[in-house]
This record gives sequence, structure tokens and C-alpha cells, in this order.
Amino acid sequence: MSRAEAVAGTGDATAVARRPGRPSPLWTFGLLRSELVTTLRRWRTLALLGVLAAVPILVGVAVKLETRDGSSGGRGGGQGPAFIAQITNNGLFLVFTALAATLPFFLPMAVGVVAGDSIAGEANAGTLRYLLVAPAGRTRLLVTKYTTIMAFCLLATLVVAVSALIVGALLFPLGDLTTISGTRISFADGLGRALLIALVVAASLLGVAALGLFVSTLTNSGIAAMATTVGLVITVQILDQIPQLHALQPYFFSHYWLSFADLMRDPVYWDDLVKNLGLQALYAAVFGSAAWARFTTKDITV
Repeated sequence: MSRAEAVAGTGDATAVARRPGRPSPLWTFGLLRSELVTTLRRWRTLALLGVLAAVPILVGVAVKLETRDGSSGGRGGGQGPAFIAQITNNGLFLVFTALAATLPFFLPMAVGVVAGDSIAGEANAGTLRYLLVAPAGRTRLLVTKYTTIMAFCLLATLVVAVSALIVGALLFPLGDLTTISGTRISFADGLGRALLIALVVAASLLGVAALGLFVSTLTNSGIAAMATTVGLVITVQILDQIPQLHALQPYFFSHYWLSFADLMRDPVYWDDLVKNLGLQALYAAVFGSAAWARFTTKDITV
């Protein structure tokens, strides 16, 4: 049985019969569930999550080895991801460090791969036409694909955060921590901020997700769509480091990614956080609309 048939089988046949051509909400939920399961079962997805989980382990072990003589910081002269100097005092800082280390490349790369393969991969495998034969509708299918990518953004971020929390608890002490502002907060408060930071990081990837979805509608080659999306992410981040482009940089989707560090201030500094979330919403709206315009008029032949 094909995936499209399996999804269709989860729907309410009576509800579909009442409104021909318009699937029931239960059928839509079945389609979303099928997309989530299919995405998470792919070896490529599991490998990406494995790499993301390994980054905090490598960072934690490196810091532990670097400070095994009792020193509180490494020999890097303060260089490295944000919060790395505080890890030895409190393992919870490994969560913030791991997110800061993975956000510039590893997380957007993983999201770019999943997003780029979302439509183009189905077309390349010859399953896209069969999905559209079922009463999904192109808009509903596209929304389901984007929802699946958003769920992956959250899952990937939580994998990094949870891995970092476990490694931090095993290798370093836990307890009250000092914010960037110099105030002390409880471990429970710090844990809550870590969760909030993970949610902000996941939301910071929504622009990349929409960009990848749009690129995926332009080609029938999943590899080409994935490579293009990841290439665009790298290019934008390179442009974001060129001083001569300072007037354009606030409009790059990656410009405010590291603003999540402001959640570790007391009180929290919201300006850049709001700018980041607003920018991600803008990219999601623009490229989501472009993906819809392309996909709903695309001639599906495979």
C-alpha cells in the first residue's frame, strides 16, 4: 500500500462522503501524522539528529579536558561560543553554548536538508502525484509539509538542548547561575530560561524552513533543492559578516539569530528578540506565499 493510500485510509469515509472533494479534519490529521512519521523514519533525518546530539557532547568533553587542571576557563583567550567560559561553574551553560555553536551552521543545515527535500524529494521519488490523487489539495499538502518542517525545527533544537543538559549534568556541577547582567537566579529559573531559549532558537529557523520549501517547489531534484537551500544559508551568513553591507544586514534572516542570549539578562532585553521573531515571520510569509504560488500552478508530471 502506498503512503497516499495509507493516509487516505486514516480519514473518516463518512465525512468525506458528505463533502465530496473536501477531506475531513481527521483525514488532514492523518496526512500530517504520516508526514511526521515518514520524515522521522528516514535514515538521513536520524543521522542529522545524531550529529546535532553529538555537538554538545564534543563541546562538553573538550571543555572538561581543557579545564581538568582546575582552571576555570580554556586557553582560548575568551574565544569560542557564547557562555563557554561559564560551563565549568554550571553545566546548564552548556545548553546555551551548544545552541550558540549549532545555530550558525548545524541547525540551519539540518532544517535546509529537510525543507529542501520536502516537495522535490516526493517528485523525484514519484510519490508526489499519488499524494495529490488523494483528496489533499495542493494548498493542504503544502501547509502539511511546512508544519512538518516546523516540527522538525523544534525537535532538532530540543535534541541539542536535551543532549547538552544531560552532558552538562554529568560533567559539571549544577545550581544557581549568574546572568549576563550579573544577577543570580535559581536553577529552576535558569532551566525555564533554557527552555524558552530553545523555543526562540526553533522559531529562528522558520525563515530557513520557508526558504527551503520554496526552493523545493522549483525543482524535481531533492539533492539540488537541499544543496541550494544550504548554499543560500551559508551565503547569507557570509554576507552578514561583510562590514560594507551593514545597511542590508538587519534584513538577513540570520542577523538576529544570537539575540537569544538577551534572555539571559535580568531584566530580559526584548528589542532584538522581537526583531528576530518579526523577521522570521516576514520570511515565512514571503517565501511561504511564493511556495504556494509556485506549487499551486506547477505541472505535476512525476
